[in-house]
Amino acid sequence: MTIKIGILETGSPPRALAEQFGSYPKMFEHLLASPDFEFASFDVRAGAPPPVEACAAYVVTGSAAGAYDPAPWIAELSGFLVAAKGRAALVGVCFGHQIMAQAFGGKVIKSPKGWGVGLHDYALRGVEPWMKPGPLISVPASHQDQVVELPPGASVLAGSDFTPNGMIEYADQAAISIQLHPEFDPAYAKALIEGRRGLYAEGQADAALESLDKPNDCQRVGDWIAQFVRERA
Repeated sequence: MTIKIGILETGSPPRALAEQFGSYPKMFEHLLASPDFEFASFDVRAGAPPPVEACAAYVVTGSAAGAYDPAPWIAELSGFLVAAKGRAALVGVCFGHQIMAQAFGGKVIKSPKGWGVGLHDYALRGVEPWMKPGPLISVPASHQDQVVELPPGASVLAGSDFTPNGMIEYADQAAISIQLHPEFDPAYAKALIEGRRGLYAEGQADAALESLDKPNDCQRVGDWIAQFVRERA
């Protein structure tokens, strides 16, 4: 049986990088590529989300927007997520992680800790059947906002001192989310940092670039997402 995954596009790479690395939906299609998946993309910034029944699962991408921004499309997306919980498998990444947590009753803020960039390590705090166990995951990060209060019934699967609520499971809702970017190729993550050097604290960009030369667990986390979708969609 083929599972249809809808990718809810909430942001875009900088134009020059999109030409080289592709769109965020294309990054997720590459990460999750499998004969038992088919993909459809929906730019929810430009139009309403699809009917929930259009796909068995949805992935919410990263975005330059904040979950707390007043843009109408963000409110509409929040409503879609509330309507979809329990009816489709849901996966949120970065902004997707934040908007899911907020839509389900949590709290998101622009963190006073500042930017998290480069390869970040999250310790696992829970292991579900769709996860391959291990002490930690190392995956690229690129965010200022953080989930600071969990929604009712949610639990933390992984996190760090910098990002305590780094990976969340939403009880009885067939939904998970992660602050990290498993869809980011390290070369893309590096190019993004180079283009944003002026935003970071002194020395942070160089340290982040160096960290991205280390081995990562992007495909491992991608495999978790794929297995989660297979089990819950």
